[in-house]
Amino acid sequence: MTLLTSRPGRVAALLAAVALVASGCAKGEETAAAPSGSSTQGGQVVRTPAADAGAGCTLDAFGAQRFDLRSAVVGFSQSEKEANPFRIAETKSIKDEAAKLGIANLKVTNAQSQFSKQISDVQQLIAQGARLLVIAPLNSDGWEPVLQQAAAKKVPIITIDRKINAAPCKDYLTFIGSDFVEQGRRAADQMAKALGDKGKVAILLGAPGNNVTTERTSGFKDRIKEVAPDIEITFEQTGEFAREKGQQVTEQLIQSNPDIDGIYAENDEMALGAVTALKGAGKKAGDVQIVSIDGTRGAVQAIADGWLVAVVESNPRFGALAFETAQKFLDGAAIPEKVIISDREYDKANAESSLSEAY
Repeated sequence: MTLLTSRPGRVAALLAAVALVASGCAKGEETAAAPSGSSTQGGQVVRTPAADAGAGCTLDAFGAQRFDLRSAVVGFSQSEKEANPFRIAETKSIKDEAAKLGIANLKVTNAQSQFSKQISDVQQLIAQGARLLVIAPLNSDGWEPVLQQAAAKKVPIITIDRKINAAPCKDYLTFIGSDFVEQGRRAADQMAKALGDKGKVAILLGAPGNNVTTERTSGFKDRIKEVAPDIEITFEQTGEFAREKGQQVTEQLIQSNPDIDGIYAENDEMALGAVTALKGAGKKAGDVQIVSIDGTRGAVQAIADGWLVAVVESNPRFGALAFETAQKFLDGAAIPEKVIISDREYDKANAESSLSEAY
């Protein structure tokens, strides 16, 4: 599979061709690279809109006033420390696209993985006069104080990567991100293939309290039951999406389940932590089959080195698509409540040749 990750030359050309996916995209739809009926926006492939697409959210329906993105205060709230390659690439994409579009008043905050700080960060952005907010939420719940303040000033909110549990076109404008259930299903397919449909598997769960962890877990488990009922999930523990925690949990796993056959890590950082733990325990590449999600360069290199079997990408380059969506909204177009992108996969067949495309 291939994904068009190069950035388009002109945003104006993209705006003419954009076809945003509507809410209600069917779960389980095959995510292929630039499939027929999909559109490429901001370097990300957006899935075909559902046939029952609703009207979407317009400027009038939201109650906002039109403004010029280039001169307005725009706030971006990052949730986690930028030690994780996903977050580094995500923030860089927002900053780069803002600079490209001439957005002079971009204000960027980082919550350092503290939810209370992210809430106060966004409240401060609103107090500083932000007309648009792009938020990468740490948690899905607990956003009521922010949503109330934003609604009072009719500030549209675009969430990226993770969802917030609130009402679209009322509390926020739209969510842009991957189909996390489908990511889990695709990881399960890779695990079943690697294990020959039987064996014992551990899950390194992501951080609790957000939809990414919940959906990647349910997608994996449900798919394993469908395609490989002889695979037994014998261990589950959160690694909090962190490399160090993934290593610690895997060290515990090796002690309690020395006969483990596979590890499903819900992001690459935990997978790489697991590799460190396996090496420390004297394991060799291939002794334990590891499948993860993200698509970082370190994980793709680990496939080439034999330590990982496959990685399902979760594309973090949201900058162009986020600002394209905002501009369409300001121009009067109807924006769906979800903009779902398609992600590629890396495996032994393409890891070395695709390394430069990873982040």
